Amino acid sequence: MTAVRQDAWSAEDDLILAEITLRHIREGSTQLAAFEEVGEKIGRTSAACGFRWNSCVRKSYEDAIGIAKGQRQKRSYLKKQPVSRGAQVAGLILGDIEEDYGRSEGLSENSLSIDAVIRFLRQWKGTFQEAGRQLKMLERDLREKEDELTELRAENERLSKEVNLAQSDYRVVNDDYKALIQIMDRARRLAFLNEEEEEKTRFKMDANGNLERIE
Repeated sequence: MTAVRQDAWSAEDDLILAEITLRHIREGSTQLAAFEEVGEKIGRTSAACGFRWNSCVRKSYEDAIGIAKGQRQKRSYLKKQPVSRGAQVAGLILGDIEEDYGRSEGLSENSLSIDAVIRFLRQWKGTFQEAGRQLKMLERDLREKEDELTELRAENERLSKEVNLAQSDYRVVNDDYKALIQIMDRARRLAFLNEEEEEKTRFKMDANGNLERIE
């Protein structure tokens, strides 16, 4: 009789490893995260789970891995589509149920279990709820940006008016300054001419005591 090691992997452990890893692949997560989840569930390290998956279990689920990757691409595509395309999404959901829980578990279309359908729909419900929350956040951010843009436009208009007013005041002050400079120049020239006239004009007193201008 062959002795079984205490740390040997059971068929149930392999099934848990496969189910969780495929789910992570399907949801766009990483295999490392899947191995950590499996390790916590069955009491093993993530490294041991990764080694078991790559060395043994993965070979038996090549087709299921391909289907899971296809489902991941569909989910990624649907998340980018408007929520209003509900009819198209519903059609894809039915196809996904068949592929995800029928072929990957070796079931025919007629033997598809209600539990599989419920699990799948719950996953889709969570996906759409998350998409709805993200959409609300985006709408809120958009409203905030629009309000901010309106405030910036009003501020820009106010500053433009202030700049135009300042330019008008500058032109008035500049014109007054030029006029003042011209007045000062005229006054300086007049004062200079008066000084020259005073220097040139001389007087002398005649015999009768009258002043006579000397040319």
